[in-house]
Amino acid sequence: MEWVETTGRSVDEAKEKALDRLGVAADDADFEVLEEPKQGLFGRTRGEARVRARVRPTQARQKVDRRRRSGRGADGDSSSGSEADGEQRASGGQPRSQRRGQSGGQQRQQRAGEGGGSAGRSSKGQQRSAPAEQRRSSAAAAAEQGEHSVDAQQVGDEARRFMDGLLAAFGADGTVELVQEGDDLEVRVHGQNLGLMVGPRGTTLQAVQDLARVASQRRLGDHDTRLRVDIGGYRERRREALGRFAVQMADEVKSSGIARVLEPMSSADRKIIHDTLAGVDGIATRSEGDDPNRRVVIAPAGESND
Repeated sequence: MEWVETTGRSVDEAKEKALDRLGVAADDADFEVLEEPKQGLFGRTRGEARVRARVRPTQARQKVDRRRRSGRGADGDSSSGSEADGEQRASGGQPRSQRRGQSGGQQRQQRAGEGGGSAGRSSKGQQRSAPAEQRRSSAAAAAEQGEHSVDAQQVGDEARRFMDGLLAAFGADGTVELVQEGDDLEVRVHGQNLGLMVGPRGTTLQAVQDLARVASQRRLGDHDTRLRVDIGGYRERRREALGRFAVQMADEVKSSGIARVLEPMSSADRKIIHDTLAGVDGIATRSEGDDPNRRVVIAPAGESND
């Protein structure tokens, strides 16, 4: 995953800028604090905070080799059990207190008589344990190979299969298309009357995308691909509409010299605003507030944040 580096007057402000650039929530990002502001006189701070951030890799559930775990327990139990059994057989099933009463010669004779049988049992136990260790090693190797054999095509196929089932559950008519560019995947749903699966301002679509990621990436243990879901072309239309709106607001700020505070937006929508105006001369953007009420501020370049 690529890292982005941002600065701010505080560590929190630098982190928020990084989240806006990544287009994800705080729970879905990893941070590294590279530099913190220094404390000056009278409680003032000098310098800026600098952080690195990236989209957090999807965590896969740890695979447990039950046969290996049970095999260790069985080996541990069998060793103690064999010792107890051998001790009991050597004494002919007599209690420990009675064995103490026997003469040393009798005990030595019994141990000598049982020695051959014990050696045979030990040899057979070793022979039985060797195939078990081989099976456990093979299972561990297969599990490890399975973890690293997941590719983007498999993830995309699982996501497409999930969306096919979701369409059927909604009773909607549509087709599902998978678009792949390297490790970037986009599952597109085409059809009519798909608004119910999009929801107001794409809130339902965001939930559907999270479910699709669970059904494909997390289930397969994928850490590398980036999966997006679009329904009815909503994301592209939203991107174009927000881009036009951002340019219009920037023109008004240039004309009036007064910053404009936009309505609260999701991190993905805020990223569209920032990206659209990143190359516009005389304009600077920043985000303020906390989710879900975090907003984009479009201001004249060089304007103080105070």
